[in-house]
Amino acid sequence: MNEWPNGWSGDQSGNRYGHGSGSAEAEGARAMPQVRRDAGPGYQRHEPPLPPSMSPHRGASVPPQQSQGYDDAYDGYNTGQVYGGGRGGDDGYDDGYGSGRGGRPRPRWGRRIKWTVITLVAVLAVASVATYFWADGKLRRQVDLSKVIDRPATGDGTNYLIVGSDSREGMSAAEKQKLHTGSAEGKRTDSMMILHDGSNGPTLISLPRDSDVEIPSFVGSDSGKKYPGTGRHTKLNAAYAEDGPELLVRTVEFNTKLHIDHYVEIGFAGFAGIVDAIGGVEMDIPKAFKDKNSGADFPAGKQTLNGQQALAFVRTRHAFAGQDLDRTKNQQKFLATLASQTATPSTVLNPFKLYPTMSAGLDTLIVDKDMSLWSLGNMFFAMKGVTGGEGKSMNMPISGSTGGNLVWDKAKLRQLVQQLNNDEKVTVSGN
Repeated sequence: MNEWPNGWSGDQSGNRYGHGSGSAEAEGARAMPQVRRDAGPGYQRHEPPLPPSMSPHRGASVPPQQSQGYDDAYDGYNTGQVYGGGRGGDDGYDDGYGSGRGGRPRPRWGRRIKWTVITLVAVLAVASVATYFWADGKLRRQVDLSKVIDRPATGDGTNYLIVGSDSREGMSAAEKQKLHTGSAEGKRTDSMMILHDGSNGPTLISLPRDSDVEIPSFVGSDSGKKYPGTGRHTKLNAAYAEDGPELLVRTVEFNTKLHIDHYVEIGFAGFAGIVDAIGGVEMDIPKAFKDKNSGADFPAGKQTLNGQQALAFVRTRHAFAGQDLDRTKNQQKFLATLASQTATPSTVLNPFKLYPTMSAGLDTLIVDKDMSLWSLGNMFFAMKGVTGGEGKSMNMPISGSTGGNLVWDKAKLRQLVQQLNNDEKVTVSGN
């Protein structure tokens, strides 16, 4: 008896599967791509029901289905496990990523990358702010330029007075012996430079410590008492020894007519510490020289100087015919090279070098009360620009000497100051 609905036949499509293969084994899975569930109550699709004898609920064997006509009409058991349905575990679940597969979703790499970048930026921002306040707190703003009287008018650009003192503050007896600093009390200036930072590039001008200058009227930095000028002449470094940084600034401004915007001073220990923190400074020394007073003993050629050697290099003057003038040239060369080799990615981006370097310098750095870290950074990069071909380094023009003091060339000095005040390219040559 034909149990198929009226008008239906098991070989309707010409597919002969299921009509007796004569084999004890089940026919290939391809013969049964989908099996329709028995229509029953609640079944919403309007297809003819299966014959009762073929219903899966009766435990009857599942009849072969046609390969066409039922795929779209029938819901199936297609799990990809029972019948090997050809899509290997596809359960029809769409995970929202276009895979059409179930299971664990693929990671959203775009979102991960975005949050990783946001996290890194946040960490860098926090680290930068923390570093700023740490460094700002270490600055020793001890010089009050408001005590300097009768100051010249300000010009274009920024003028820094950079002083290297022979301060032995914080140094042990062993360190003093190692660095050949001696044990003199108080502080004197071993080097003095004016760094002009302007739109035409930086200009670094060394002021020889033996320069002949007039001590003008001034107000005592501690006493507040005004001392009238008497026309007394002395060496420039004596001004610092007499009443400290404020009188030194007053003396430089009076004798040059150039306004000093900021004051920066570093001692022996800080200078040597910076050099050691960055792993030394490579210098090309054209001619060998020795000096027992500073401890210098250098062969000619390229070499890397550590902190002790660097200090000896910038302090040596007795080994040169030009004495202080030759020393100032070496100081300029070394400081510009130090700045150039410090402001590199290997130092700035490496906290294990950056923090020791900053700490070594800031521990002995003395600045004016209006100095900001931004201004200090500008000074540092302006110094680097001197060796980068963007600026000029020179000695103060000298016209002669008197009593062992070096006399400045007044005509060249006026021209130099005019060019600096107008932020023009410096054409004046020094010694």
